[in-house]
Amino acid sequence: MKKRVVVISLGGSLIIPNEINLEYLRKFREIIKKNTRKYKFVIVCGGGSVARKYIKALAEEKKDYYLQSLAGISVTRLNARFMAYFFGFDPKWGIPHDMKHVKNLLRKKDVVFCGALRYAPNQTSDATSLKLAKYFKTFFINLTNVKGLYDKNPLENKDTKFIPRISIDSFYKMIMKIKYKPGMHAPVDTTAVKIMKKYKIKSYILGDDIKQLDNLLNGRSFIGTIIE
Repeated sequence: MKKRVVVISLGGSLIIPNEINLEYLRKFREIIKKNTRKYKFVIVCGGGSVARKYIKALAEEKKDYYLQSLAGISVTRLNARFMAYFFGFDPKWGIPHDMKHVKNLLRKKDVVFCGALRYAPNQTSDATSLKLAKYFKTFFINLTNVKGLYDKNPLENKDTKFIPRISIDSFYKMIMKIKYKPGMHAPVDTTAVKIMKKYKIKSYILGDDIKQLDNLLNGRSFIGTIIE
């Protein structure tokens, strides 16, 4: 049986919220390795708060969006390299910087880590993930530090409503109201949701309860948001 490719966006907030999140990452590693029996994984690492600190400092120094974005990209690649080492992968494989390299590595490995593949305006690592999902004709899973999609940011608002299921069109309208900026804090960036809508890519948003990822991958009910 040919293994299906799954694209996962692993939020930087889950990798290193303040310190390296070892407890979560050990469970994540266990779930991913367990599911390589039927899947191959491309895991795109976000930059999280570390990237935002660099971006904020550059913004305060009046450096342009291009330089802010390059700093953020560098952090996503550092996180990807760390995760590859954390999984015990040989450093000689390196971290891919384009889709062809990702594809070549997937021929030899069941799990490939990457950060943002290259600079492009108005996008984060989520757009990289959606481009990869389109490239491999598969679905997209966004792992973040909240259990799914809300009508407002639950980290900043108490009166929020959880959204377990939403159409791509409605999700598109929600995201397009958010102005892009490097390091933006949103379910996905505006470029990502455009790709999702154009190519009708089924997507999921899950929180830090790693059991929900295992449930989703194995066709069981899960807590999270379905975008379809």
